[in-house]
Amino acid sequence: MTKIGVEHSLTDIYQALAEQGFQVSPLRSVEDANGVDFDYCVVTGLDTNVLGIQDTKAPANIIEAHGLTANDIVREIKNRLSQ
Repeated sequence: MTKIGVEHSLTDIYQALAEQGFQVSPLRSVEDANGVDFDYCVVTGLDTNVLGIQDTKAPANIIEAHGLTANDIVREIKNRLSQ
């Protein structure tokens, strides 16, 4: 099953992914990503790296949600999974 970490402020994206059957976990800090083998991490894309997610050594694909809707994010992940 695809594991996705979603920055805690992106509740609409979290809900949309969960409704599609993905295993979704909230990310409140970089510690939430440590030790978890996420396939994707969805972050706000703010200029400041609030979660420190870029500094992690996780092999997850980072998706910046800035300017995208929840449906855009779901579509992007499904497209990446089908490749």
